Amino acid sequence: MKTFRVCLTLIALCALLISSAFLTAPITASAAAGQKDFETATRRALERAHRAPAIDSGDQTRLSPTTLRELGRARRATAKYHDIANAEADGYVNVNLYTPGEGYHYVNELLIDTTFDPEEPEVLLYARSEDGIGLKLVAVEYLSPDAFPAPGGFTGDADVWEAEPPFPVWVVNAWIWLQNPDGIFTFANPRVP
Repeated sequence: MKTFRVCLTLIALCALLISSAFLTAPITASAAAGQKDFETATRRALERAHRAPAIDSGDQTRLSPTTLRELGRARRATAKYHDIANAEADGYVNVNLYTPGEGYHYVNELLIDTTFDPEEPEVLLYARSEDGIGLKLVAVEYLSPDAFPAPGGFTGDADVWEAEPPFPVWVVNAWIWLQNPDGIFTFANPRVP
């Protein structure tokens, strides 16, 4: 299941890069229909990939002071993204993917590289607000092309990066805006419907 999810995540990333070329080219009616089919297939692939079971990342009260500081840096850097307009202005794009347990995915493909920076997550995760009208920022997702070894990530070993050779991608979530009873670095959050 992990292999399948990682493979589909890689396919989705490639799709994002390819689809950006479509956005800059003139679009005819047939090209627009082909683009829509491509985006639909990509969205479905990501949905299947994100149905993988949650990974227990342990008791977050055991996080080191350094890890807690890094998570604080991530919160400070992403606080402005509670307003989705700020996220979009900084290059995050709604990829039209809602996954139960994670929410809506906004991806900044320009940040996808082999460098881990707590202040620059590649993906922002949003869920419906309590009033059901808008979206609220609930988590960040870090994504890195697969390189051996795994990305350095947060200090310590609580962040469980997932990768499955030969598919070249690593992924980890950090639930910094919505408490996750299963752990801050667990893939899915039962509080996100």
